[in-house]
Amino acid sequence: MSASLNRTTVSRLPAALRPAVDPAELRTRVVHFGLGAFHRAHQAVYTEQAAARSGEPWGITAVAPRSARTVSALRDQDCLYSLTERRPEGNRTRVVGSVVGALAMGPDAKAVDALLADPEVTVVTLTVTEKGYHRSPRTGGLDTEAAPVAADLRAGSDGLLTTVVGRLAAGLAARMRAGAPPISVVSCDNMADNGAALARVVHDFVRTSAWPDRSEVLDRMAGAVAFPATVVDRIVPATGDADRAFADAALGVRDALPVTAEPYRQWVLQDSFAAPRPPWERDGALFVPDVTPYQLTKLRLLNGSHSALAHLGAAAGLTTVAEAMAADWGERLVRTLCAEVAPTLPAGGPDPVGYADDLVVRFRNPAMRHLLRQIGSDASLKVTERWLPALRTLRAAGSSAPVLELALAAWAFGTSRADAAADPAAASLAACGGPAIRPADSVRALLRVIGAADLADDDVLTAAVADRLPALRAGHIEI
Repeated sequence: MSASLNRTTVSRLPAALRPAVDPAELRTRVVHFGLGAFHRAHQAVYTEQAAARSGEPWGITAVAPRSARTVSALRDQDCLYSLTERRPEGNRTRVVGSVVGALAMGPDAKAVDALLADPEVTVVTLTVTEKGYHRSPRTGGLDTEAAPVAADLRAGSDGLLTTVVGRLAAGLAARMRAGAPPISVVSCDNMADNGAALARVVHDFVRTSAWPDRSEVLDRMAGAVAFPATVVDRIVPATGDADRAFADAALGVRDALPVTAEPYRQWVLQDSFAAPRPPWERDGALFVPDVTPYQLTKLRLLNGSHSALAHLGAAAGLTTVAEAMAADWGERLVRTLCAEVAPTLPAGGPDPVGYADDLVVRFRNPAMRHLLRQIGSDASLKVTERWLPALRTLRAAGSSAPVLELALAAWAFGTSRADAAADPAAASLAACGGPAIRPADSVRALLRVIGAADLADDDVLTAAVADRLPALRAGHIEI
């Protein structure tokens, strides 16, 4: 197979495989930070369908914070790529055409800034994972002592900025100075109150900068930049060689950047935009006054279950979510965790029992190969969002939390393993264990590393977590 996917070859594909909209008819009206698989399988699909169904030219320029290689590969394909939905009855593949530009944040900084100041761009979206926000675990604001953030603050708006927060803050400041129209900045990362969290770190960056007009910039941002909260949901596994081979065979041309996903997808957005946006509701997106009930349900039930499956599955020597669900404890883990956490959820969201039923079906999908190691990465950031708030609420109410205690034990066990998943706090976490350290003391130290000193001081909790460790070391999952 010699031909590659591009605008010429895509025109020769069967209609069912071609994009829903002609990319040549789109213009950049959305800038997206984070050129990963999730964005290409989620927001880019909603935007493509919104453009196709409305006739409006909503195109996306995607900005890669780090991977210039991905940018180059996407440009070589005229920013086209394929999406394969892994369905139990058989996979479905087609090309997505909503991305019309690709930039590398460092080398293309001037082009990124120009787009952020462009009046025609009215939406910025982000999928940069929790660690991309550089939040302090103590305050929730910008961690100005983090080396990349400190370097960006020293560099100033005209220097080489390496953090998305710094680049975004500088671009928005330039937009405010130019008097450009309002804009909405939309976090699509799995964090509680992600809109407010993003607003805070961006405002903190401007406030801490040495820009002489920082006060004026902040005043203008207050009225011209909105940060709606969102909930995004679609399982998007890492793309493997088999996925690439399948996409190539389905298309009849070579695709260097295919993505795969489950059939299910959801997007709930706070209806508080400051400027025109794609009509995503035409493809099923839900606009609500308050996303909190949906956000907490997703974070604590879906993401919480995913993390629990990842760490317990790793302890049991398993590789994928489907394998964990096939174990005699898999479905029981999901259902009991959902039941345990349900009392901590606010009213107005999905029914927890029905939500758990859907999770079991989704997680069992035999066509999916979602790696536990992928889900278990960056756990020091994920568990603080997915488990600890619910655990605090349950402890305060005097309720038991055996499933969350088991999940914490599995995470604690994994931090000391030689094959531990990647984590920004890996060195600090590994230092908490060792044969000379009592298990309960190790659990306390781990909780302090992730900013949970209050839970570390809960002797009943740390003892309960430590008591689970011997069985996990033996590979036994007891729920």
